Amino acid sequence: MYFKYKDFINRYISLSSTQWEQFSSYLDLKKYKKGQTIHYMGDVCQNLSFVNSGLARAYLIAEDGKDYTWSIFFNDKNSKIPNLFAIDYSSFLTQTPSNLTIEALEDIELITISYQKIQELYSSFKGFEKLGRLLSQEAYIYLHQIIVDRQLKSAKERFKEFMQSTPYLLEKVPQYHIATFLGVTPQHLSRLKKSINICE
Repeated sequence: MYFKYKDFINRYISLSSTQWEQFSSYLDLKKYKKGQTIHYMGDVCQNLSFVNSGLARAYLIAEDGKDYTWSIFFNDKNSKIPNLFAIDYSSFLTQTPSNLTIEALEDIELITISYQKIQELYSSFKGFEKLGRLLSQEAYIYLHQIIVDRQLKSAKERFKEFMQSTPYLLEKVPQYHIATFLGVTPQHLSRLKKSINICE
């Protein structure tokens, strides 16, 4: 049931059978249907949630009432650490109320472990501290790069990179969500898709 998670962890730290048994005893498998809310804005993010299967997104609500996609969570060969975990890292690390809502874009399975249990693991096994540090570092680098890209790269460049890294998401994620994630309007995204198809 947890083999994907175990494979992921083994890429970063080595666990003995006893350590894996302890770790897996802290895990829960949670399932959400398409359209269900996984995490609500204003709540403290209490769980580190690994995407076992399915798709979700985190979004912000602006003053005008519109929602803007902050991140898309999925698990495939192109996934990076921030895509593999459906979480508000800032809320989770600081245990303060979240600015994000997380919703299932399709039926999704999450393998979760609570903040409290992770703290217990940090105390009992230093390898988990290393894993936690890597998660935090990669999450920061990922979000930093998104902000830099929006400042320095054109919309067309950002869309091309999105297509190169995760082209199948174009078929799975509604255009509006992809547009707000890339920082463009849905109309602009439609024009970008057409222009790139013509060029190719």
